[in-house]
Amino acid sequence: MPFDFALSPMRRVAAALALVFAAAPAAAFDTQAEAAYVVDYNTGTVLLEKNAHDPLPPSSMSKLMTLYMLFEALRDIDSLTLETRFPVSERAAAMGGSSMFLNPSDRPTVEELIRGIVVQSGNDATVVVAEGLSGSEEAFAQLMNDRAQMLGMTESTFVNSSGWPHPEHRMSMRDLGILTVRLISDFPEFYEYFAEEKFEFDGRVPSNHFNRNPLLGLDIGADGLKTGHTQEAGYGLVGSAVQGGRRVVFVVNGLPSREARAAESQRILNWAFRQFVEREVVAEGRQIAEAPVWMGAAESVNLVAAAGRTMLLPVLAQDLVPGEAIFDAPITAPIAAGDVLGELILRPEGLPEARVPLVADRDVAEGGFGQRLTTVGRMLLEQLGDRAGGTL
Repeated sequence: MPFDFALSPMRRVAAALALVFAAAPAAAFDTQAEAAYVVDYNTGTVLLEKNAHDPLPPSSMSKLMTLYMLFEALRDIDSLTLETRFPVSERAAAMGGSSMFLNPSDRPTVEELIRGIVVQSGNDATVVVAEGLSGSEEAFAQLMNDRAQMLGMTESTFVNSSGWPHPEHRMSMRDLGILTVRLISDFPEFYEYFAEEKFEFDGRVPSNHFNRNPLLGLDIGADGLKTGHTQEAGYGLVGSAVQGGRRVVFVVNGLPSREARAAESQRILNWAFRQFVEREVVAEGRQIAEAPVWMGAAESVNLVAAAGRTMLLPVLAQDLVPGEAIFDAPITAPIAAGDVLGELILRPEGLPEARVPLVADRDVAEGGFGQRLTTVGRMLLEQLGDRAGGTL
Protein backbone atom coordinates (compact mmCIF):
# COMPACT_ATOMS: atom_id res chain seq x y z
CA MET A 1 0.00 0.00 0.00
CA PRO A 2 1.64 3.31 -1.09
CA PHE A 3 2.19 6.11 1.41
CA ASP A 4 1.01 9.70 0.76
CA PHE A 5 4.19 11.72 1.22
CA ALA A 6 2.45 15.06 0.43
CA LEU A 7 0.50 15.35 3.67
CA SER A 8 2.09 16.67 6.85
CA PRO A 9 0.56 16.03 10.29
CA MET A 10 -0.57 19.64 10.89
CA ARG A 11 -1.67 20.66 14.35
CA ARG A 12 -2.45 23.98 15.93
CA VAL A 13 0.17 24.96 18.51
CA ALA A 14 -0.50 27.49 21.25
CA ALA A 15 2.58 28.23 23.30
CA ALA A 16 2.03 30.21 26.50
CA LEU A 17 4.63 32.90 27.15
CA ALA A 18 5.50 35.40 29.84
CA LEU A 19 6.86 38.55 28.27
CA VAL A 20 9.05 41.45 29.19
CA PHE A 21 8.00 42.84 32.53
CA ALA A 22 5.39 42.79 35.23
CA ALA A 23 2.04 44.54 35.04
CA ALA A 24 -0.83 44.47 37.47
CA PRO A 25 -4.38 45.67 36.86
CA ALA A 26 -4.90 49.40 37.17
CA ALA A 27 -6.98 50.70 40.03
CA ALA A 28 -10.67 50.73 39.11
CA PHE A 29 -12.21 54.12 38.34
CA ASP A 30 -15.85 54.89 39.04
CA THR A 31 -16.85 58.10 37.32
CA GLN A 32 -19.77 60.21 38.53
CA ALA A 33 -20.73 60.99 34.94
CA GLU A 34 -23.80 59.24 33.57
CA ALA A 35 -21.80 58.24 30.49
CA ALA A 36 -18.08 58.31 29.77
CA TYR A 37 -15.42 57.15 27.34
CA VAL A 38 -11.65 57.41 27.86
CA VAL A 39 -9.01 56.37 25.32
CA ASP A 40 -5.23 56.57 25.14
CA TYR A 41 -4.55 58.37 21.88
CA ASN A 42 -1.08 56.96 21.14
CA THR A 43 -2.01 53.29 21.47
CA GLY A 44 -5.78 53.38 20.92
CA THR A 45 -6.32 51.57 24.24
CA VAL A 46 -9.79 52.16 25.67
CA LEU A 47 -9.30 52.80 29.39
CA LEU A 48 -12.88 53.38 30.47
CA GLU A 49 -16.38 52.88 29.09
CA LYS A 50 -19.56 53.71 30.95
CA ASN A 51 -22.80 53.69 28.95
CA ALA A 52 -20.45 54.65 26.14
CA HIS A 53 -22.54 53.08 23.37
CA ASP A 54 -25.85 54.69 24.37
CA PRO A 55 -27.07 57.37 21.93
CA LEU A 56 -27.59 60.42 24.16
CA PRO A 57 -28.33 64.12 23.70
CA PRO A 58 -24.86 65.53 22.90
CA SER A 59 -25.76 69.23 23.21
CA SER A 60 -23.01 71.50 21.86
CA MET A 61 -20.47 68.68 21.83
CA SER A 62 -21.98 67.65 18.48
CA LYS A 63 -20.61 70.91 17.04
CA LEU A 64 -17.38 68.94 16.71
CA MET A 65 -18.96 67.11 13.77
CA THR A 66 -19.79 70.42 12.10
CA LEU A 67 -16.19 71.50 12.56
CA TYR A 68 -14.89 68.20 11.17
CA MET A 69 -17.01 68.71 8.05
CA LEU A 70 -15.73 72.27 7.71
CA PHE A 71 -12.11 71.17 8.10
CA GLU A 72 -12.62 68.54 5.41
CA ALA A 73 -14.07 71.17 3.10
CA LEU A 74 -11.08 73.43 3.71
CA ARG A 75 -8.80 70.56 2.79
CA ASP A 76 -10.71 69.37 -0.27
CA ILE A 77 -12.21 72.50 -1.87
CA ASP A 78 -9.64 74.73 -3.52
CA SER A 79 -11.90 77.76 -3.57
CA LEU A 80 -12.54 77.59 0.19
CA THR A 81 -10.01 79.19 2.53
CA LEU A 82 -9.90 80.58 6.06
CA GLU A 83 -10.44 84.03 4.53
CA THR A 84 -13.60 83.02 2.62
CA ARG A 85 -16.64 84.98 3.83
CA PHE A 86 -20.09 83.44 4.36
CA PRO A 87 -23.41 85.30 4.42
CA VAL A 88 -25.59 85.25 7.52
CA SER A 89 -29.22 84.29 6.90
CA GLU A 90 -32.21 85.47 8.90
CA ARG A 91 -32.55 81.92 10.18
CA ALA A 92 -28.96 81.83 11.43
CA ALA A 93 -29.24 85.24 13.07
CA ALA A 94 -32.42 84.16 14.87
CA MET A 95 -30.77 81.17 16.60
CA GLY A 96 -31.08 81.22 20.36
CA GLY A 97 -28.77 79.88 23.03
CA SER A 98 -25.02 80.39 22.82
CA SER A 99 -24.23 82.84 20.05
CA MET A 100 -21.68 84.93 18.17
CA PHE A 101 -24.46 87.54 17.99
CA LEU A 102 -24.34 87.60 14.21
CA ASN A 103 -26.83 89.63 12.19
CA PRO A 104 -27.78 89.46 8.49
CA SER A 105 -25.46 92.33 7.60
CA ASP A 106 -22.39 90.39 8.79
CA ARG A 107 -20.11 88.40 6.50
CA PRO A 108 -17.79 86.53 8.86
CA THR A 109 -14.74 84.69 7.56
CA VAL A 110 -14.42 80.93 7.88
CA GLU A 111 -11.72 81.43 10.50
CA GLU A 112 -13.97 83.72 12.54
CA LEU A 113 -16.73 81.12 12.37
CA ILE A 114 -14.35 78.39 13.58
CA ARG A 115 -13.31 80.52 16.53
CA GLY A 116 -16.91 81.48 17.20
CA ILE A 117 -17.94 77.83 17.33
CA VAL A 118 -15.02 76.69 19.48
CA VAL A 119 -14.82 79.56 21.96
CA GLN A 120 -18.32 81.05 21.98
CA SER A 121 -20.17 77.82 21.07
CA GLY A 122 -22.13 79.89 18.57
CA ASN A 123 -25.29 78.17 17.40
CA ASP A 124 -25.66 80.92 14.80
CA ALA A 125 -22.15 80.23 13.52
CA THR A 126 -22.89 76.54 12.92
CA VAL A 127 -25.98 77.40 10.86
CA VAL A 128 -23.91 79.85 8.78
CA VAL A 129 -21.38 77.07 8.13
CA ALA A 130 -24.09 74.53 7.27
CA GLU A 131 -25.82 76.89 4.83
CA GLY A 132 -22.53 78.06 3.37
CA LEU A 133 -21.37 74.53 2.59
CA SER A 134 -24.64 72.78 1.70
CA GLY A 135 -27.28 75.42 1.04
CA SER A 136 -29.45 74.43 3.99
CA GLU A 137 -29.00 73.05 7.48
CA GLU A 138 -31.18 70.05 6.61
CA ALA A 139 -28.96 69.09 3.68
CA PHE A 140 -25.86 69.58 5.82
CA ALA A 141 -27.27 67.36 8.57
CA GLN A 142 -27.77 64.55 6.05
CA LEU A 143 -24.15 64.91 4.96
CA MET A 144 -23.15 64.74 8.63
CA ASN A 145 -25.01 61.45 8.97
CA ASP A 146 -23.43 60.00 5.84
CA ARG A 147 -19.92 61.01 6.89
CA ALA A 148 -20.42 59.75 10.43
CA GLN A 149 -21.20 56.27 9.13
CA MET A 150 -18.04 56.33 7.03
CA LEU A 151 -16.01 57.26 10.12
CA GLY A 152 -17.44 54.32 12.07
CA MET A 153 -19.72 56.52 14.18
CA THR A 154 -22.65 54.10 14.01
CA GLU A 155 -24.37 55.30 17.18
CA SER A 156 -25.06 58.88 16.09
CA THR A 157 -27.90 60.68 14.32
CA PHE A 158 -27.70 64.35 13.38
CA VAL A 159 -30.72 66.57 12.80
CA ASN A 160 -28.99 69.95 12.98
CA SER A 161 -25.53 71.50 12.95
CA SER A 162 -25.55 72.98 16.46
CA GLY A 163 -26.72 70.30 18.87
CA TRP A 164 -29.93 72.24 19.52
CA PRO A 165 -32.26 69.92 21.48
CA HIS A 166 -34.19 67.52 19.26
CA PRO A 167 -35.54 64.06 20.16
CA GLU A 168 -33.71 62.45 17.24
CA HIS A 169 -30.38 64.27 17.57
CA ARG A 170 -28.15 61.79 19.38
CA MET A 171 -24.51 60.75 19.79
CA SER A 172 -22.81 58.10 21.89
CA MET A 173 -19.74 58.92 23.98
CA ARG A 174 -17.83 56.34 21.95
CA ASP A 175 -18.71 58.14 18.72
CA LEU A 176 -17.60 61.45 20.21
CA GLY A 177 -14.33 59.77 21.15
CA ILE A 178 -13.87 58.43 17.61
CA LEU A 179 -14.59 61.89 16.20
CA THR A 180 -12.12 63.56 18.58
CA VAL A 181 -9.31 61.18 17.66
CA ARG A 182 -9.98 61.87 13.98
CA LEU A 183 -10.01 65.65 14.53
CA ILE A 184 -6.61 65.48 16.21
CA SER A 185 -5.02 63.08 13.72
CA ASP A 186 -6.61 64.35 10.49
CA PHE A 187 -6.36 68.10 11.07
CA PRO A 188 -3.37 69.01 13.24
CA GLU A 189 -3.16 72.33 11.38
CA PHE A 190 -6.57 73.34 12.79
CA TYR A 191 -6.41 71.68 16.18
CA GLU A 192 -4.78 74.69 17.86
CA TYR A 193 -8.11 76.55 17.69
CA PHE A 194 -9.48 74.28 20.42
CA ALA A 195 -6.98 75.67 22.95
CA GLU A 196 -8.00 79.30 22.35
CA GLU A 197 -9.37 80.78 25.57
CA LYS A 198 -10.89 84.05 24.33
CA PHE A 199 -12.46 85.37 21.13
CA GLU A 200 -14.31 88.59 20.35
CA PHE A 201 -15.96 88.94 16.95
CA ASP A 202 -15.83 92.37 15.34
CA GLY A 203 -15.08 94.09 18.65
CA ARG A 204 -18.27 92.77 20.23
CA VAL A 205 -17.84 91.67 23.85
CA PRO A 206 -20.71 89.32 24.73
CA SER A 207 -20.84 87.49 28.02
CA ASN A 208 -19.63 84.25 26.40
CA HIS A 209 -16.40 85.43 24.75
CA PHE A 210 -14.35 83.17 27.05
CA ASN A 211 -13.96 79.46 26.32
CA ARG A 212 -16.06 77.38 28.73
CA ASN A 213 -13.56 74.49 28.80
CA PRO A 214 -12.59 74.41 32.52
CA LEU A 215 -9.29 72.61 31.87
CA LEU A 216 -7.63 75.23 29.70
CA GLY A 217 -5.07 77.29 31.58
CA LEU A 218 -4.66 74.78 34.42
CA ASP A 219 -1.15 73.75 33.30
CA ILE A 220 -2.13 70.10 32.99
CA GLY A 221 -1.57 69.79 29.24
CA ALA A 222 -5.22 70.32 28.27
CA ASP A 223 -5.65 71.68 24.74
CA GLY A 224 -9.30 71.07 23.80
CA LEU A 225 -12.01 70.50 22.83
CA LYS A 226 -15.70 71.30 23.51
CA THR A 227 -18.17 71.67 26.35
CA GLY A 228 -21.89 71.01 26.16
CA HIS A 229 -24.96 71.61 28.28
CA THR A 230 -28.71 71.36 28.00
CA GLN A 231 -31.32 70.66 30.63
CA GLU A 232 -31.91 67.20 29.19
CA ALA A 233 -28.26 66.25 28.67
CA GLY A 234 -26.70 67.81 31.76
CA TYR A 235 -23.13 69.06 31.64
CA GLY A 236 -20.64 67.38 29.33
CA LEU A 237 -17.12 67.79 28.01
CA VAL A 238 -15.01 66.37 25.23
CA GLY A 239 -11.46 66.86 26.47
CA SER A 240 -7.89 66.04 25.59
CA ALA A 241 -4.54 66.60 27.27
CA VAL A 242 -0.89 65.73 26.76
CA GLN A 243 1.56 64.81 29.51
CA GLY A 244 4.97 63.23 29.10
CA GLY A 245 4.41 62.45 25.43
CA ARG A 246 1.10 60.68 26.08
CA ARG A 247 -2.26 62.07 24.97
CA VAL A 248 -5.53 61.11 26.62
CA VAL A 249 -8.93 61.75 25.02
CA PHE A 250 -12.07 61.60 27.16
CA VAL A 251 -15.78 62.29 26.91
CA VAL A 252 -18.17 62.75 29.84
CA ASN A 253 -21.84 63.63 29.90
CA GLY A 254 -24.72 63.91 32.34
CA LEU A 255 -22.95 65.75 35.16
CA PRO A 256 -25.10 67.96 37.41
CA SER A 257 -23.14 71.23 37.30
CA ARG A 258 -20.22 73.14 35.82
CA GLU A 259 -18.28 72.51 39.00
CA ALA A 260 -18.89 68.78 38.83
CA ARG A 261 -17.85 68.73 35.18
CA ALA A 262 -14.57 70.49 35.97
CA ALA A 263 -13.76 68.30 38.95
CA GLU A 264 -14.64 65.02 37.23
CA SER A 265 -12.63 65.92 34.14
CA GLN A 266 -9.53 66.54 36.25
CA ARG A 267 -10.08 63.28 38.15
CA ILE A 268 -10.24 61.34 34.88
CA LEU A 269 -7.05 62.88 33.55
CA ASN A 270 -5.17 62.29 36.81
CA TRP A 271 -6.24 58.65 36.81
CA ALA A 272 -5.49 58.04 33.13
CA PHE A 273 -2.01 59.56 33.30
CA ARG A 274 -0.95 58.14 36.67
CA GLN A 275 -2.33 54.61 36.52
CA PHE A 276 -0.96 53.64 33.10
CA VAL A 277 2.39 53.70 31.37
CA GLU A 278 3.37 53.23 27.72
CA ARG A 279 5.99 50.50 27.20
CA GLU A 280 7.50 48.53 24.35
CA VAL A 281 6.38 44.99 25.10
CA VAL A 282 7.90 43.26 22.07
CA ALA A 283 10.83 44.46 19.98
CA GLU A 284 10.89 43.94 16.22
CA GLY A 285 12.79 40.76 15.35
CA ARG A 286 12.55 39.26 18.81
CA GLN A 287 12.37 35.46 18.72
CA ILE A 288 9.08 34.32 20.17
CA ALA A 289 8.89 30.62 19.30
CA GLU A 290 10.57 27.80 17.37
CA ALA A 291 8.43 25.78 14.95
CA PRO A 292 9.24 22.33 13.53
CA VAL A 293 9.58 22.12 9.74
CA TRP A 294 8.09 19.39 7.54
CA MET A 295 10.18 18.08 4.63
CA GLY A 296 12.77 20.86 4.94
CA ALA A 297 16.54 21.19 4.81
CA ALA A 298 16.34 22.25 8.48
CA GLU A 299 14.28 20.65 11.22
CA SER A 300 12.96 23.95 12.62
CA VAL A 301 12.60 27.67 11.98
CA ASN A 302 12.49 30.57 14.43
CA LEU A 303 9.34 32.69 14.60
CA VAL A 304 10.11 36.34 15.29
CA ALA A 305 7.98 39.45 15.80
CA ALA A 306 7.28 41.15 12.48
CA ALA A 307 7.17 44.55 14.18
CA GLY A 308 7.69 46.07 17.58
CA ARG A 309 4.65 46.49 19.75
CA THR A 310 4.10 49.29 22.25
CA MET A 311 1.22 48.90 24.68
CA LEU A 312 -0.36 50.85 27.47
CA LEU A 313 -0.05 48.92 30.71
CA PRO A 314 -0.89 49.49 34.37
CA VAL A 315 1.89 51.19 36.35
CA LEU A 316 1.93 48.72 39.24
CA ALA A 317 4.15 45.66 38.71
CA GLN A 318 3.13 42.23 40.00
CA ASP A 319 2.30 39.61 37.37
CA LEU A 320 3.98 39.03 34.02
CA VAL A 321 2.17 40.13 30.89
CA PRO A 322 0.72 36.89 29.47
CA GLY A 323 1.25 36.10 25.82
CA GLU A 324 0.44 33.21 23.51
CA ALA A 325 2.17 32.27 20.25
CA ILE A 326 -0.20 30.49 17.87
CA PHE A 327 0.92 28.71 14.68
CA ASP A 328 0.32 25.55 12.67
CA ALA A 329 3.03 22.90 13.07
CA PRO A 330 4.96 21.43 11.49
CA ILE A 331 5.41 24.07 8.79
CA THR A 332 5.88 22.68 5.30
CA ALA A 333 9.04 23.69 3.43
CA PRO A 334 10.00 25.67 1.45
CA ILE A 335 9.83 28.71 3.73
CA ALA A 336 11.00 32.22 2.88
CA ALA A 337 12.34 34.67 5.43
CA GLY A 338 9.50 37.05 6.34
CA ASP A 339 6.69 34.57 5.64
CA VAL A 340 3.86 35.11 8.15
CA LEU A 341 3.55 31.79 9.98
CA GLY A 342 1.56 32.68 13.11
CA GLU A 343 0.74 35.42 15.57
CA LEU A 344 1.53 36.48 19.09
CA ILE A 345 -1.45 37.41 21.25
CA LEU A 346 -0.75 39.64 24.26
CA ARG A 347 -3.40 39.74 26.99
CA PRO A 348 -2.64 42.29 29.74
CA GLU A 349 -5.14 41.90 32.55
CA GLY A 350 -8.03 44.34 32.41
CA LEU A 351 -6.99 45.83 29.04
CA PRO A 352 -7.66 44.94 25.39
CA GLU A 353 -5.49 42.24 23.84
CA ALA A 354 -2.95 43.00 21.12
CA ARG A 355 -1.76 40.84 18.20
CA VAL A 356 1.63 40.78 16.50
CA PRO A 357 2.34 38.73 13.32
CA LEU A 358 5.09 36.12 13.64
CA VAL A 359 7.36 35.60 10.64
CA ALA A 360 10.15 33.22 9.67
CA ASP A 361 13.61 34.54 10.53
CA ARG A 362 15.31 32.77 7.59
CA ASP A 363 14.80 30.74 4.44
CA VAL A 364 14.31 26.99 4.76
CA ALA A 365 14.59 25.10 1.49
CA GLU A 366 12.95 21.79 0.69
CA GLY A 367 14.99 18.83 1.88
CA GLY A 368 16.64 16.39 -0.51
CA PHE A 369 15.41 12.85 -1.07
CA GLY A 370 17.39 11.51 1.86
CA GLN A 371 16.07 14.20 4.21
CA ARG A 372 12.52 13.54 3.04
CA LEU A 373 12.87 9.80 3.53
CA THR A 374 14.29 10.33 7.02
CA THR A 375 11.45 12.69 7.93
CA VAL A 376 8.75 10.30 6.73
CA GLY A 377 10.42 7.37 8.48
CA ARG A 378 10.58 9.30 11.75
CA MET A 379 6.92 10.25 11.47
CA LEU A 380 5.88 6.64 10.80
CA LEU A 381 7.87 5.42 13.80
CA GLU A 382 6.21 8.07 15.98
CA GLN A 383 2.76 7.04 14.73
CA LEU A 384 3.48 3.36 15.30
CA GLY A 385 4.71 4.15 18.80
CA ASP A 386 1.55 6.13 19.51
CA ARG A 387 -0.64 3.25 18.33
CA ALA A 388 1.30 0.70 20.33
CA GLY A 389 1.06 2.86 23.39
CA GLY A 390 -2.68 3.14 22.92
CA THR A 391 -3.15 -0.68 23.02
CA LEU A 392 -1.38 -1.23 26.33
